[in-house]
Amino acid sequence: MKKKNLGVIIGGMSTENEVSCMSGMSVIKNLNKEKYNIYTIYISKNGTWFEIQNIEDKEKVSEETEDKIIIDNIVEYLKKLDVVFPVLHGLYGEDGTIQGLLELLKIPYVGCGVLASSVGMDKVYSKIVFEKAQIPQAPYYYIRKLEKDYIYVDKEFNEYILELDEIINKVSEGLKYPVFVKPSNSGSSVGVKKVEDKKELKEAIEYASKFDSKIIVEQGIAGKEIECAVLGNNEVISSCTGEVKAAEEFYSYDAKYNNQESKTVIPAEISEDKSEEIRRLAQKAFKAIDGKGLARVDFFVEEKTEKIYINEINTLPGFTNISMYPMMFEHSGIIYSELLDKLISLA
Repeated sequence: MKKKNLGVIIGGMSTENEVSCMSGMSVIKNLNKEKYNIYTIYISKNGTWFEIQNIEDKEKVSEETEDKIIIDNIVEYLKKLDVVFPVLHGLYGEDGTIQGLLELLKIPYVGCGVLASSVGMDKVYSKIVFEKAQIPQAPYYYIRKLEKDYIYVDKEFNEYILELDEIINKVSEGLKYPVFVKPSNSGSSVGVKKVEDKKELKEAIEYASKFDSKIIVEQGIAGKEIECAVLGNNEVISSCTGEVKAAEEFYSYDAKYNNQESKTVIPAEISEDKSEEIRRLAQKAFKAIDGKGLARVDFFVEEKTEKIYINEINTLPGFTNISMYPMMFEHSGIIYSELLDKLISLA
């Protein structure tokens, strides 16, 4: 059988460059070397494209990796590949931009297309789609930062330039503390803060605006954090559910990647009925954004009511050795290397 020329793209210009490298190295190690000629492409934080040489000898890839060659003609380089696996998290990788480039070049690629990638990356617009699909979610407010001003955007998308203190009063009247403040376009919980009062809310909005001009303030849900992986194009399957037990107040970037006390439980410790409902809703959310290939869909199960709320959809979830997406499918009977084969065949 002729080997496929497979390009694995890692790094990127987002705040998740390092996480992408960890995911990408894990993917490369688990690929069947008898099926693929692997070309490792690293995009630096400033947007320079490199081919990484002798990838099999490396434990990790970073900005400091010396054994890399600049790709002068990116278009010609990509055209020699049969398929591309963009293991890129966050902006310029998970948001439809690189997917658009690959579409223009007519190169098959793993994962969601331009629309699903951009909608899944943008929390505001994914919420609009989930609302239309009648998937339950926590109440939220949408704010935009415009140079020195803040804009309050109501449910009909009318915009009002208000003082930040006025917006904080509106949010405080409409939601109960604690609330979560999130940049609309950010992954791995970068820029997210949990806040308990007006003072913290003001600081958190100002902080989130450093990462994106669009900001979500969302009602906090006390309960279990449950995740579900989906796989497929037209025929979509979902994995068992998994539970995140964060060592900190919420599953922040630090809790995900640096705090050894954070734990994941697979399968999730919830009833079979709840698990089935989440699996169904995960597929519905994936189809609602026109997903293809893969996604991980995150939910809350409220403690007091056991009501399920969707949190967000990740169209290019983590693939590190501790990432939920491959672990949930492994528990569902699809081992890592087989999962990669399936994703590449769906490209």
